[in-house]
Amino acid sequence: MHLFRLDSSIRIGGSVSRALADSAEQAWLAEHHDAVVTRRDLGVEPLPGDAWGRAVRQSMDPDAPPAEDATALITRLGEELLSADAFVFAVPLYNWNLPTQVKGWIDLLMLHPRIGPYGDRPLAGRPAVLAFSRGGGYGAGTPKEGWDHASPYLKRILGEVWGLDLHVAEAELTLADTNPAMEALRGLAAESLKLGHESAAAHGLRVATLVRA
Repeated sequence: MHLFRLDSSIRIGGSVSRALADSAEQAWLAEHHDAVVTRRDLGVEPLPGDAWGRAVRQSMDPDAPPAEDATALITRLGEELLSADAFVFAVPLYNWNLPTQVKGWIDLLMLHPRIGPYGDRPLAGRPAVLAFSRGGGYGAGTPKEGWDHASPYLKRILGEVWGLDLHVAEAELTLADTNPAMEALRGLAAESLKLGHESAAAHGLRVATLVRA
């Protein structure tokens, strides 16, 4: 069994998305003790910011500078996904959208001949957990309802474009403990975090069961 885990928070200690992903991964490993876990940490080691542009230019312009390193990176990123039986993606909401490093990772994979939009959808049906964290509150009736532009995009790419069997665990109001203006929301934040971890563990077990089946 082979699990691929993606982390993207620029925080190490105190990262909620990483903690939720830990809950999912631990539930997975409880079922698959000898599983291989491949990790890519975009928060610690972001991908080259110019790789996507250079790869696109090379594919469209015969006079463009060589970009073999960018092409090799796309191949390597694709192989990490293609070799996995299941996935855990840990992503926080930054400035109401995706972290830059996650968008760059997705953009490069969209150039992969099999995983991109013109490929044969080799990941379709493989199970995945999305561990998603939001610093504020974005639910129905809140002042910033609709400001979370990241989770709909991730569900579209991971679930619809790539065809993964996606299970989402999320926690919000994660900044309540450190933001004095959110002090009144700390009880709700604690409940959201508790439910997020429970959901992540349940999804990790569910994904492990799906792969075993």
